[in-house]
Amino acid sequence: MRAVLGEDQPIVREGIMAILGRAGIDVVAAVDNAVDLVRVAEEHRPDVVITDIRMPPALEADGLLAVRRIRAVRPDTAVIVLSQFLEASYALDLVGDDPRGVGYLLKEKVASPQILIDAVERVMARDSALDPDVISALLGRKRPEDDPLAALTPKERQVLALMAEGHSNTGISEQLFVSVAAVERHVTGIFLKLGLSQTASGQHRRVAAVLRYLGQ
Repeated sequence: MRAVLGEDQPIVREGIMAILGRAGIDVVAAVDNAVDLVRVAEEHRPDVVITDIRMPPALEADGLLAVRRIRAVRPDTAVIVLSQFLEASYALDLVGDDPRGVGYLLKEKVASPQILIDAVERVMARDSALDPDVISALLGRKRPEDDPLAALTPKERQVLALMAEGHSNTGISEQLFVSVAAVERHVTGIFLKLGLSQTASGQHRRVAAVLRYLGQ
């Protein structure tokens, strides 16, 4: 697995590189600004891009804009943004119309190297890796009165929230201490209540359900 890294704080950059290296992930380039991040991504065509959001040159959402440019050219590039800022608008810009292969982690919540490695593995598997606090921020926005999620049971909402974080059915079963079969029944109920076509693939319906949940 090949990665490029964008982080303007040298100590943080070196730490992330060490974590990725120990996990067998080859960091082919590490830069401190968004302009160079786009350049090295075009040059190396990595499997995954990991970047801060606020970084030079403007010290605003430059990292986010960079990964959007990178994915516009190569949509299959997995992306993880690491930030100390919790902004629902940033998450919506990152997710766009497809949450597959994207992650948004809060730096303060990455309490161990394994959390970052797990997120990389999720996005590489075309799942999402969204911090629960990011999802809560998205859900905190005003929702329409005819919100289809109102029909979901509390347990179905729990299952859908974990789907939005990027967990598989097996992962959800472990989080909720229920069987995989029970999770599958809840997922089927979610699809039916949200009116998602049974003719579509399971993965497509999961993506559509997550987008409904996030309020797209």
